Amino acid sequence: MKVTFYLSLLLAGFHTVAHTQLPPSDRSGHDPNDPKHHVHHGGEAIACLKLVPNNADFAFQLFREVTQEAPNKNIFFSPVSISSAFAMLALGARSATQSQILEGLAFNITEIQEEEIHEGFQNLIHMLNHPEGGVQLNMGNAIFVTEKLKLQKKFSDDAKALYQVEAFTTDFNKPTEAEKQINDYIERKTHGKITNLVKDMDPQTVMLLASFVFFKGSWEKPFKPEHTEEREFYVDAETTVKVPMMHQMGRFDFYFDEELSCTVVRLHYNGSATAFLVLPAKGKMKHLEQTLDKETIQKWSDHLLQSSMNLYFPRFSISGSYEISNTLRKMGIVDVFTNQADLSGITGTSELKVSQVVHKACLDVDEKGTEAAAATAVEIMPVALPPTIEFSHPFLMLIFDRDTNSTLFIGKIVNPTITS
Repeated sequence: MKVTFYLSLLLAGFHTVAHTQLPPSDRSGHDPNDPKHHVHHGGEAIACLKLVPNNADFAFQLFREVTQEAPNKNIFFSPVSISSAFAMLALGARSATQSQILEGLAFNITEIQEEEIHEGFQNLIHMLNHPEGGVQLNMGNAIFVTEKLKLQKKFSDDAKALYQVEAFTTDFNKPTEAEKQINDYIERKTHGKITNLVKDMDPQTVMLLASFVFFKGSWEKPFKPEHTEEREFYVDAETTVKVPMMHQMGRFDFYFDEELSCTVVRLHYNGSATAFLVLPAKGKMKHLEQTLDKETIQKWSDHLLQSSMNLYFPRFSISGSYEISNTLRKMGIVDVFTNQADLSGITGTSELKVSQVVHKACLDVDEKGTEAAAATAVEIMPVALPPTIEFSHPFLMLIFDRDTNSTLFIGKIVNPTITS
């Protein structure tokens, strides 16, 4: 009988931003796929770029599965947190278990070497942990293991070198104490944002893997709190709620996608983070969420134009908590959750399987921000009033890191007054 390997994933996010592939219209004026664009990180970006299409495919496939399971609820999760944790798990997986994990993460293992995948994640994690000015971003992993179970030296060394893993000895026979040790660690690493991730722990657990990503950024063009006012948000045909609606008049990156009937507005944070705010026409959300992919994001990036507008966007806080093992099974990662699991590279024994996958993500959006420079810029507005774009019904918020082309967070906000 297999013993339990409790795999837990988590993340916290603040004032979000992002992008799967850098747009040609990126403000630096550089071709985003030109390695020279990332010269400050040496060869790291080149290794990261190899993962871009696969990580994006995984992100949007996972999004489609989650939205099908919770069609009328707020959704918020971190694809990069989940994919990096399972890539680390693949270090210790063998045979079909390993190939299922890597293929479930959207890698074609006949086209990319396993070594290249791990090198790419190593450099991705390093780059995300060393962002350029204005962004606070921390990403890492931890393993909590019973004293009776000894990690294989190769797995331990590789996990630390490639995935910045910290390892801790934990007495799972004392579930209350084990939960406190793990939750205190996670709370500290996410600056108090993720609390009580683990609860009702099975005393038969022998190992827990925690993966976290914390993001905090400031708007490049902050909203002024005095312009925020309470306005109506239309959850559905029967439900209307009052929300604090932020307001800003200015020039924004904008595109209307006629094919998908949605409005796209891009907002930058200081540093390397970017947010795509996507407002589908009423009745078009389901079609959008089931067709969204990396090619769509690239099309939006290619067609964004600066446009004057009145922008209204809600101030809100949401969190998402998920047990995603069933979702991952649908994506082809099956054996690792069964007695067929082969994780012998972790401990040297095959008597190990994953019992559950817990993922928790949080997002706060508010007016705060710091201007990018001390110089004062005056927006020249046309005499005629610009069009108004108001995010007053369900929308998507995608957060990307431009330096690594990574999808940090994906969110669907159905009701911004519901926090969890």
